[in-house]
Amino acid sequence: MKLQKLISRLEKHHKKKIDLTLDRTFDLLKKLGNPQDKLDNIVTVVGTNSKASMCQTLKSILNQAGYKCNLTQSPHLQSYTERFIYNDDQISNENLIELLTDVEKILRNDSATIFEVLICAFLKYAEQYKNNINIIEAGLFHQYDATNVFKKNLASLIGYINYDHISWLSNKTIDGIIHEKTVKLLNSNIFVNKQENLDIAKKIEKALTNNKSNKYFFGKNFNILKAENGFIQYQDELGEILLPEPNLLGDHQLGNISTAIAASRKLFNVKDEDIIKGITKIELKGRLQEITSGRLINIVGQNRLIIEGGHNIGASMAIANWIKKQNQNVHLIVGMMKDKDHQGFINCLKDTVKSITLIDIPNQEGSISKEEFKNKLNGISQEIYLANSIEESIKSVSKNKNSLCLIAGSLYLAAEVLNIN
Repeated sequence: MKLQKLISRLEKHHKKKIDLTLDRTFDLLKKLGNPQDKLDNIVTVVGTNSKASMCQTLKSILNQAGYKCNLTQSPHLQSYTERFIYNDDQISNENLIELLTDVEKILRNDSATIFEVLICAFLKYAEQYKNNINIIEAGLFHQYDATNVFKKNLASLIGYINYDHISWLSNKTIDGIIHEKTVKLLNSNIFVNKQENLDIAKKIEKALTNNKSNKYFFGKNFNILKAENGFIQYQDELGEILLPEPNLLGDHQLGNISTAIAASRKLFNVKDEDIIKGITKIELKGRLQEITSGRLINIVGQNRLIIEGGHNIGASMAIANWIKKQNQNVHLIVGMMKDKDHQGFINCLKDTVKSITLIDIPNQEGSISKEEFKNKLNGISQEIYLANSIEESIKSVSKNKNSLCLIAGSLYLAAEVLNIN
């Protein structure tokens, strides 16, 4: 409660939750002694999807090779402490309260969004571990994001780029999105993940023409594919590695994993065995995460329960491809925020699932109501069900046996499931 009260006070320092300018961030960093300029070994991670997977894969491989990492990602699922990883451990609640209290005193009456405050606080605390590898996941786009404050970095990883958050852009095309994510990337090393299609991949390559970095592209400089007997074959100019199945669900994760592997091999002293062990120890919450214990398991009956925080077209396409490879009926439970492409998200999934149940996301004012959600859906052949709670929606699936209950559409919803469980 003390941390939440502190966060609530900090949120009052700016009338907008998101405001894409960097002046406030640099002003606060200056007051904090410009910690961003004192950190080495920066790896910047940008993209629409796949950022979290690339961050966690890279961290897991580096840890296996003996490197220590600091990591900041957003949003968190259950606690703000998840955004503050130092020396591979999550900051304690008490230390985060102390850190944010100090930053609040330094901020005084100046303006800053809560995201800007959190990023500045992360960077200040990272000074204690400045020789670690600092993995920095960008927030919204990158050009005017509070993470775009460094003068140099080791590398930038570009994830899957597709449509999301376009209300913030004047150029609402895929070119506009690519521009925002790539135009201010530093000159160092750039690793580009697998994209939805060749057209987007070419657009990204063109957008990077004037960037002087060493560039490595999926399909051109590194690749990954499924081999026989469940193994995975990774390949780049340094050679080939035969990998075991990673502990991540979904074939879409292979591209994400390959990008992190490419960066780890090019930039760090990692051995093949570090990569082999590292990909089996990736910790990723809320992305096709199977719930195997807790009170919701008693509710779901003789069925599997999986949560997925993806909330855009790219995510729904990846989920649909994963569903098609399951030998079980899938019952979909969905809750989303108001600013998402609700129709597009469901359209990608409607033909792959046995039933669709809509719910409100608890404790989120920005979520779309299940009734409004249903009214926005056109051309859906199967009946759309409504449920009044997460528990009620899961119970409605429990009458089935050997099925899969998939709760998707929002990281906020995934967090609520974890909290209830």
